[in-house]
Amino acid sequence: MRLTSPTVAVAMCLTAATALAQTPKMIPAPADVAAAPAGTTKTASGLASRVLKAGSGTTRPSKTDLVTVHYTGWTTDGKMFDSSVARGEPATFPLDRVIAGWTEGVQLMVPGETRRFWIPEALAYQGRRDPKGMLVFDVELLSFNPSPTQAPADVKAAPADAKKTASGLAYKVIKAGTGKDHPRATNQVTVHYSGWTTDGKLFDSSVLRGQPATFPLNGVIAGWTEGVQLMVVGEKTRFWIPEKLAYEGKSAPYGLLVFDVELIAIR
Repeated sequence: MRLTSPTVAVAMCLTAATALAQTPKMIPAPADVAAAPAGTTKTASGLASRVLKAGSGTTRPSKTDLVTVHYTGWTTDGKMFDSSVARGEPATFPLDRVIAGWTEGVQLMVPGETRRFWIPEALAYQGRRDPKGMLVFDVELLSFNPSPTQAPADVKAAPADAKKTASGLAYKVIKAGTGKDHPRATNQVTVHYSGWTTDGKLFDSSVLRGQPATFPLNGVIAGWTEGVQLMVVGEKTRFWIPEKLAYEGKSAPYGLLVFDVELIAIR
């Protein structure tokens, strides 16, 4: 991995119905799949829901946040058409890039909560594609984070409280880590990261793809090789990397680059 500027691939769930062949097992539909029962909460848009399991969190995601969920979806005749639970892998996606019923509904939830949604066609695929009609989803909100599409407020330049190394690399710890050891240049590291140019344009993000990146620390740009060695596992740091420590003006993105990096593991 060179940390150049690949096209950001947005992992999207809830597009066209996932082929049933991709799901290893079928999850039975709930007894109330045909219609929302009495006592469910309904919003002005027509979205109905009820809490199946209370959450442990206190905050709710906003429209642009990146959410991680487990979910299963059925049509009102009880046919399952998609399920992260059946696949055994949670889904991560920007909340404003899925069907309207999800964008509205998941904003009602807190982490740890499981909720059942009855989503009218007008808030789902609007009859334009399968599955048509009202859709029913059980959704568990595992976690959420601010979307990396929103650049940090200090993206233009390192703030006064940022530290700077002799090479010109500036950095600021955003979240303290739990580890004690620092990686060496010869280690492989696993990280989540997002990178912006100083005009606030996101050019790469493992967070948006929903998949951490693993690479040899001496096989990436110099600013990363130097900077990640300052970190411990669990730490999240913002780096302002001058062009001479990035792509040296030889390829895009040019100029100073800003990265938020979370060190997940040292291998």
